[in-house]
Amino acid sequence: GGGGGDGPVGGRGGLGIVGVLVILGLAYFLGIDPRVILDQTGGGGGGIQLPMREGPREANRPLSPEEQELTQFTSVVLKTTEDIWGERFKASGQTYTPPKLVLFRGDVDSQCGMGVSQMGPFYCPNDGKVYVDLSFYDDLKNRFGASGDFAQAYVIAHEVGHHVQTLLGISAKVERARSRASERESNALQVRMELQADCLAGIWAHDAQSRLQIVEPGDIDEALNAAAAIGDDRIQRKTQGRVTPDSFTHGTSADRVGWFRKGFQSGQFSACDTFAPGAI
Repeated sequence: GGGGGDGPVGGRGGLGIVGVLVILGLAYFLGIDPRVILDQTGGGGGGIQLPMREGPREANRPLSPEEQELTQFTSVVLKTTEDIWGERFKASGQTYTPPKLVLFRGDVDSQCGMGVSQMGPFYCPNDGKVYVDLSFYDDLKNRFGASGDFAQAYVIAHEVGHHVQTLLGISAKVERARSRASERESNALQVRMELQADCLAGIWAHDAQSRLQIVEPGDIDEALNAAAAIGDDRIQRKTQGRVTPDSFTHGTSADRVGWFRKGFQSGQFSACDTFAPGAI
């Protein structure tokens, strides 16, 4: 499940000194040695892989300063999801196995097939990894008009939401149902999957505010703006000039905003049952 439909989603210009201070503050709250983050040797989900590809060839080059900042930022966001979902799973008597993060440019091999930047960020349940093309940060800002750190963090939290669905067995059940369904019904089930991931991203934001105190004024607006920007109806209207609901795979802008808001306001997994009759 990708965060942004048919195109890459993202937008980031660089953290600068303020961003580095934010990282150091997060490291303090999360109990991380900040050198681990700043040196890129740590990261959520047990590590970061950086197969920096550009087109079909390996680009054996060091990361640029901007890419280093993007890596640091994404690493910290993933670490917050690891802590938040780890606590929630522990409270219900379960063990949370965090996903690994793969950053790339251009294309990347995954156990779900070849990933390209046009897909946007995506999660592969076959290998338990979140794949993020670094260019998606720029696209979210420049193409979709959704800027800000928290807008970018929302997209990462959405992909982690798919990992949570996989761990809970939801993904497998939906895939079995989709294999027996018509194309229209399959798309409708996928929409419910994506909206639930939005709701789970809202739960992450709820806990980021209540437990970690890292949500600042305006952050939630950034996330809601990002959710609205990558709704199927808005993307279709922009790219093809018309809206075809039967081909939706992620949900309308209003639905994406609404389900993220449900997760954020309630902080309850029970509020994220997008599969209930009449939920959508």
